[in-house]
Amino acid sequence: MTTALYIEDETEFDTLVKNESVLVVDCTASWCGPCKLISPLIDQLADEYSDRAKVLKLDLDNNRSVAKRFGIKSIPAVMFFKQGELMETMVGVKPYEEFTSAVERYL
Repeated sequence: MTTALYIEDETEFDTLVKNESVLVVDCTASWCGPCKLISPLIDQLADEYSDRAKVLKLDLDNNRSVAKRFGIKSIPAVMFFKQGELMETMVGVKPYEEFTSAVERYL
């Protein structure tokens, strides 16, 4: 199974946003309990959509500027980008079907 990898820094994040047609970014932190609950769902999403969308994780403790830029105040927050534009942000623990239906909207 493919797992969602972590984006290293803001430069890599910006490159991915610019170059991927559909990008899903799970904004997370190691100390966040609810983030741990959706982590396996994000990994499943990365596996299921590996050929059609890029699904990654971003540790906000190391990337506070990204959180600030997108106004992320609560985590987990999953951002959905299409052609470099932020289309939607889901905050909180959601069922897997909500993540898949969001990805399907942007494919």
